[in-house]
Amino acid sequence: MTEAEKLLEDYLNYLEIEKNRSVKTSENYKRYLKHFIKTAKIQRAKDITNETVKKFRLELARAPIKKITQSYYVIAIRNFLKYLAKNDIESLSADKVELPKAPARQIEMIDYRDLERMLEMPDRGTLRGKRDKAILEVLFSTGLRVSELCSLDRYVNLERGEITVRGKGDKLRVVFLSDGAKEALKNYLEKRRDAEEWLFISYTKAKNPKVIGKIIPRAVQRLVDFYGKKAGIGKKIHPHLIRHSFATDLLINGADMRSVQEMLGHTNIATTQIYTHLTNKELKEVHKAFHGKRR
Repeated sequence: MTEAEKLLEDYLNYLEIEKNRSVKTSENYKRYLKHFIKTAKIQRAKDITNETVKKFRLELARAPIKKITQSYYVIAIRNFLKYLAKNDIESLSADKVELPKAPARQIEMIDYRDLERMLEMPDRGTLRGKRDKAILEVLFSTGLRVSELCSLDRYVNLERGEITVRGKGDKLRVVFLSDGAKEALKNYLEKRRDAEEWLFISYTKAKNPKVIGKIIPRAVQRLVDFYGKKAGIGKKIHPHLIRHSFATDLLINGADMRSVQEMLGHTNIATTQIYTHLTNKELKEVHKAFHGKRR
C-alpha cells in the first residue's frame, strides 16, 4: 500500500467516525479519490500538485462525465487536501484548487392547482388509499426527503403536530404537520390493525391486503407518479417536486430564508437560495408597476 492509499484509508475512516458522514457519502468520496490517485499516479501526499490536479481535471473535462459530477471530484480532492493540512501532512493547499462554476440549477415545479388536485386523488374508502392520502399530505406539509419519510416512526403526536426527523448527516430537525396532514394521518392510523413500528408500510395487492413491511422509497416514488397521472398532470411527478413546492409555497407566502433552510434540513443556505428566483414578489410588483406604461 502506497502512502497516498494509506492516507485515503485514514481519511475515509475520519469521515465516517469523526465527521459522521453517511455510508453513501464515504463510498462516493472513496470512488472519486481512488480514481484521482490512480489516474494522476499519486504515490505520496507531495505528489498532489497544481500540475497533477490540472491534468486530472482536463482528463475529466474530456471524458463523457457531466459537469456536476466533475464538480464532485474537485470537491472531494479539496476536502482531502484540507484533511491533510489539518494533520500537518505536506501537500498542495486546498485553496489552490478552484471549484468549477456550476450552472444555475433549473427547479421543476408543480402548478399549485395541479398539486391540490393530486392531493385529492387517493380513495379514502380503502386502507391503501388512506395511507396514500397521508403520504401525499405529509410530503407537502413537511418537505421531507423520501428516505426521511420512509424512516418515520409510527407513534406521532398528532396533537402537537410536530415530528422530529433524522436527516442527512444524522442531523435532527423538527418538521410540522398541517391540519390536512394531521387529519389524513389520523384516518390512516385509526384503520391500521398491524403491529409494525413504521409510520408508512407496504401492502399486498389483494382485496384484503396483508402487510409486507416498511415502505421503501421506490414505492413512494411510484405512488406519487401514479397520482400525478391520475390528476392529469402532463409530466412525470416525483416526491422531490413536492419538496420544491413546499419550499416555494413558504417563501411566496413570506417565510424567511433561514427558517425554510431549517425546515428543509439544508446545511448550507446557498442550497435553499435556489428557490429565490421563483419567489421574488418584489420584482413582480416592480414589473407590474412600471412595465409598458407608454403603450
